[in-house]
Amino acid sequence: MRSVVIVGRPNVGKSSLFNRLTGYRDAVVASESGSTRDLKQAVVEADDRLIQLTDTGGLWSGDDWEVKILAKVDQALSAADLVLFLVDGRSELTEADFEIAEYLRKSRRPVLLVATKVDAPGHEAWLGGLYTLGFGRPMATSVEHRRGLDELLEMISGLLPADDGAEQPEPQAIRVAIIGRPNAGKSSLLNAIVGEERVIVAEQPGTTRDAIDQPIEVNGKNYVLVDTAGIRKRPETAVEHFAIARAHRVIRMADVVLLVIDPFEIGDRELKLATEVSTAGKPTLLVVSKWDLVPKDEAGTLMGEIRERLAHLHNLHMLTTSSVLGVNIQKMFSEVTWLYRRSYVRYDTAGLNRLVRSWVARTRLPNFKGRPLKIYYLTQPEVAPPTFVFFVNHPEFVTRAFEGYLRNRIAADLDLAYIPFRMKFKARKGSVD
Repeated sequence: MRSVVIVGRPNVGKSSLFNRLTGYRDAVVASESGSTRDLKQAVVEADDRLIQLTDTGGLWSGDDWEVKILAKVDQALSAADLVLFLVDGRSELTEADFEIAEYLRKSRRPVLLVATKVDAPGHEAWLGGLYTLGFGRPMATSVEHRRGLDELLEMISGLLPADDGAEQPEPQAIRVAIIGRPNAGKSSLLNAIVGEERVIVAEQPGTTRDAIDQPIEVNGKNYVLVDTAGIRKRPETAVEHFAIARAHRVIRMADVVLLVIDPFEIGDRELKLATEVSTAGKPTLLVVSKWDLVPKDEAGTLMGEIRERLAHLHNLHMLTTSSVLGVNIQKMFSEVTWLYRRSYVRYDTAGLNRLVRSWVARTRLPNFKGRPLKIYYLTQPEVAPPTFVFFVNHPEFVTRAFEGYLRNRIAADLDLAYIPFRMKFKARKGSVD
């Protein structure tokens, strides 16, 4: 698959173009410059070809992130078959535009100059000055009015080398969301897994803005890891608000969730995140990060305190890790795979109803004024999360205590103690007392 990389100074519309070409809004877009800091990748179709498109942070930003963003762009360009050099078609060229032009010439990669925000044909008269960048005629586009985008895709396809062979379908991958409060160690964990600084890590919380997809293969199994912005109670900026909203969406799209916990900072935020994930029906692994910072003689005491603070999450697996030392990284993937497989388990109706008969025989059924609850049969119509439907004579007869009893039996007898599952009670048509 050929690689196309989008570069340019901050706020010229790189993420907006990326979102439009890929067909979804995954990258954070805001009027504040510097919203994108990490590499963002997706597959786009251009003239019947599949192309990997990469969005990058704004170059020559002049802020604290400039050096790290440049390193990221260097990494992306090393494998690029074509570079889309974006400039603002409605503004005068800046010193940063000329710096980037010289930088791209030194990279020796093919470059297509793209003018953004050219909303009408008459605006193309303003583009004459762009020829001074040395990359020939600019391609005029407007994301807002979807102007010139089809032509851009055709141009990209024409400039790319021929593919080495036919595209092979991607095998199904387990999608793993990495969530947690700011500075809990999420990005460090992803970098430790990948073996390189895939996302920028800093002491300052709130470094990650976008949800970053990272495909990876471990022991012959494919995964897509998705690092997210740290979820705090009250976002401090509009960009952070959108980034956190994206993180919540990533949770809903995940197969398994890694809830990363700083062992020295645990509170209501972790409980609320765990509740959100459980409500979404996603199996979750509690990943206690930074364990290398815990003195050995204090590890047992600290783990006891963590379990006490997270007592409500006793139904979740917990694993201590160290991104610095690589502790338990392989074991984490074994846990993820096990959770994924259990969430897709399906039981046959006959076996479920044999269990129901044994459950009913071991307890007293709710009874309202001489009218007992009757369970006719049980089915499992859905997986991920497993969903169990009890057909009964009167759903309103199901008490909270009896529902809890059934939940405990399903968790124990079907080996779903660590998997969120759902129960429904429906009246069977034509049923009588």
